[in-house]
Amino acid sequence: MVDTTPLTRAVDHFADRLRAAPQSRLQRGAAAEALALARELARRAQMVEEPGAEPRVMPDAGMFAAADQITVAVHDLVLVLTNEGEVEDAMRLVAEAQKRAGV
Repeated sequence: MVDTTPLTRAVDHFADRLRAAPQSRLQRGAAAEALALARELARRAQMVEEPGAEPRVMPDAGMFAAADQITVAVHDLVLVLTNEGEVEDAMRLVAEAQKRAGV
């Protein structure tokens, strides 16, 4: 079984930073970065769960839901990851998104 703890911790940290961020920071792009990350994590999970099917797009639930959306998406993804390389790749995505979000 692959250890996904570092990935969930990274996403939890990002989500906590988003929750603590001022509304102005969320409006300036942090929430959009988080939504883009949530959509990519969800897409990856769906590709494994339903190969060949068109992935559904996670809806935009608003800037205040972005932290919850990345948390939900990563929990879905960790259920289907099969190797450390996939975990490392997802962690890279999280780190890049958090850097772009500025939180």
